[in-house]
Amino acid sequence: MSVPSIAFFNNKGGVGKTSLVYHLAWMFADLGVRALAADLDPQANLTAALLHDDDVERLWTADAGVNTIYRSVEPLVRGLGDVTRPASIAVGDMLSLVPGDLALSRFEGPLAEAWPKCADRDERALRVTSALFRAVSMAAQQDQADIVLVDLGPNLGALNRSALLAAEYMVVPVAPDLYSLLGLRNLGPTIREWRDQWTIRREQANGLGIELPVGRIRPLGYVVLQHAVRLDRPTRAYGRWLDRIPSEYSSSVLGENREDVPAVTADPHCLAMLKHYRSLMPMALESRKPVFHLKPADGAIGAHAAAVTAAYKDFERLARVIACGVGVPIRNSLPK
Repeated sequence: MSVPSIAFFNNKGGVGKTSLVYHLAWMFADLGVRALAADLDPQANLTAALLHDDDVERLWTADAGVNTIYRSVEPLVRGLGDVTRPASIAVGDMLSLVPGDLALSRFEGPLAEAWPKCADRDERALRVTSALFRAVSMAAQQDQADIVLVDLGPNLGALNRSALLAAEYMVVPVAPDLYSLLGLRNLGPTIREWRDQWTIRREQANGLGIELPVGRIRPLGYVVLQHAVRLDRPTRAYGRWLDRIPSEYSSSVLGENREDVPAVTADPHCLAMLKHYRSLMPMALESRKPVFHLKPADGAIGAHAAAVTAAYKDFERLARVIACGVGVPIRNSLPK
């Protein structure tokens, strides 16, 4: 995939991962970057956020005729063919979606069975393992996307292994709590193991003529989400865990054993620290738009209006950091 692809992943759920992908996709669109959001989470929450319920219902009916991500790989599940190009549904002028599907969980079994067979140059196994990569690549090419944002479920199963190998970069959303730290501890070694195993499998598959992902899974950094703030400082309950994130990320995800790990506010691997925006989220959900697109007509007046402006600046800053990290130029110099 020549288009930079970024997977947003943590095997600890409930950290706000889908909300982060949703808001960043809209922000990239605002900044003139043609974004493709790929929903590879079988829960399909990103699809539900970007599309209206009636559209989702029509999309998932048997006679819809629109390739969700599952319908794209279904020929491989049924043993009747190869991957087909999934739909790329326009959500905005510069934003489109590869729609998720609750049925994608059915692909977990074939992916698990295919993994060991890849080491034997089994062509079908390699096609199964690379299916998500090839499907999203087709959609990105069709849509002429500048960047691909991939939403994944919170587990270390075969489906996410295939999805992560398809991505060139990985951003890790974390919350300042014990469970996120333990999630990092599980995540890092597993990612490195998958990457090493895939490198061997890919080299052995040379000459078969199948388009395979490189599988670099480069850690781009982490984003701290939903931290409580009092007087511009994290509250003590969160601060205890916040202070441990840089060293845990460095050792577990990057595999570096350093004694001079900086504080989170000075850590170059910390891409952003985002507030919860509690008062804005209900308005955004009701209005079906990101928090930074809320208007006075949506109820964003007074302090809420100031919070909307702050949210825009937060997400714009994060989008620019990510764009710089993956080499994607920002076309719009000013926000809309």
